[in-house]
Amino acid sequence: IDKGIALGSGMGGSAASCVAALVAANALLEVPLPRQALYPFALAGEAVASGGRHGDNLGPMLLGGLVLATADRLVPIPVPEAWHSLLVHPEAVLETRRARAALQGEYRLQEFVAQSANLALVLAGCHAGDAELVRAGLRDVLVEPRRAPLIVGFDAAKAAALDADAMGASISGAGPSVFAWFQSRERAQAAAPAVQAAFAAAGFESQAWVSPIGSPGAHLL
Repeated sequence: IDKGIALGSGMGGSAASCVAALVAANALLEVPLPRQALYPFALAGEAVASGGRHGDNLGPMLLGGLVLATADRLVPIPVPEAWHSLLVHPEAVLETRRARAALQGEYRLQEFVAQSANLALVLAGCHAGDAELVRAGLRDVLVEPRRAPLIVGFDAAKAAALDADAMGASISGAGPSVFAWFQSRERAQAAAPAVQAAFAAAGFESQAWVSPIGSPGAHLL
């Protein structure tokens, strides 16, 4: 497999392998299964590859775009075509196990209430095409505070994205990559140098990609 996704980057490398294999194998069947039907098998593959049955990366790769992934279904979420995501990957490795270990411990009920409210704002904003709702809700109060200390340069990188008018920014996957949402490709592209400069100041070279949030899922070449 040549997928161009660095190990321990927070960019969904294990999910990419699962989905690519499933989509390719499914195409060989006399009656291929619909994409939604591949989800349980993708979860099983992700569990083998990463140790957990989580579909957060699998959903967008199978269906394309923004997808709400639950334990048993995938729900596509509409987003405006103009909205783009900036992903910046510093040349550093953060092992998934170490990132997961940082999440151990107690959580307060207020944190879950705040995170649920933020998720609701983001979903409502996507459906309505309301950037201000997304801007109000795209804040991670559960995971980011515990993992951010593991990513050298994260705070400065996030601040650079927000200063460039991002709707929100946070850790991509388990890290150390950082993502930010923008209302246009031009804004995302313009923000990339500042986010990369923040990582450079912390001693890391980085790569940046800009893509539509509503990008297509896996497909046959």
